[in-house]
Amino acid sequence: MQDRVTVGLVQWHAVPGDPGINLERAIELVAEAADLGAELVVLPELWASGYDASRLGEIVAEAAEPVPGPRSERLAEASRTHGIWLFAGTVPELADGVTYNTAVVYDPAGEIVAQHRKAHLYRATAEDAVFTAGSEATVLDTEPFGTVGMAICFDGDHPGYARALRDRGARLVVMPAAYEAGAESWWELLHPANALANGQWWITVNQAGGEGEAAMFGRSRVIAPDGAVVCEAPRHDAGGPAVVTCTIDLAAGIADADLHGGVIWTDARPEIY
Repeated sequence: MQDRVTVGLVQWHAVPGDPGINLERAIELVAEAADLGAELVVLPELWASGYDASRLGEIVAEAAEPVPGPRSERLAEASRTHGIWLFAGTVPELADGVTYNTAVVYDPAGEIVAQHRKAHLYRATAEDAVFTAGSEATVLDTEPFGTVGMAICFDGDHPGYARALRDRGARLVVMPAAYEAGAESWWELLHPANALANGQWWITVNQAGGEGEAAMFGRSRVIAPDGAVVCEAPRHDAGGPAVVTCTIDLAAGIADADLHGGVIWTDARPEIY
């Protein structure tokens, strides 16, 4: 695991139902993050389709395609051109006659090295009527970042899922999200608690924009293994898309967590839970 890495948080309000515009915007923002020195770039959940709960099935159907496919070829080209690790948020994936909400990861050579299908579908916005749930707690072994856990929005709200990633060796968790304003208090509390309880870095990247309680508030974050927020993008009402970069010392944060917080996970007794 390398000591220091520059992370690029890319948040914006994807246009519901316009996958072509959304793809071009994603490519532009990835380039901006790379120009700012990001080595690991993260996009939000369902940027390809946009997120509008009132017509989720319709806009997801318009944006759904196989992985790999034409959209993933463009993302692979972006990661290869800029020489970055691209955690490309999530996209509607067509596979085996159903649609998954899928996070896709590209290495600096432009190869797809991991896919995670959202396992916890958010019934409050009828995701379960649109998507098929994934069945895995997904981790990716990398040389620069160690073992990386993959979560998508509501996945990361479940402490048991965070612990499953830790049990599989993940000390860094990447979580794209489309988190609405009505649940902002969850954003405040849940992921820092998961980071602290499991000695993990968490990168959480949210969409940013919209109206009322359905608006997504941005505030994409990097959370250290002690639960402290060390980097945060603006709230969406600060205006426009945001690309925020920050450099973190992965190894030092994990070593400090092991020294000061290790009893939280090493003294767990799962047999009585």
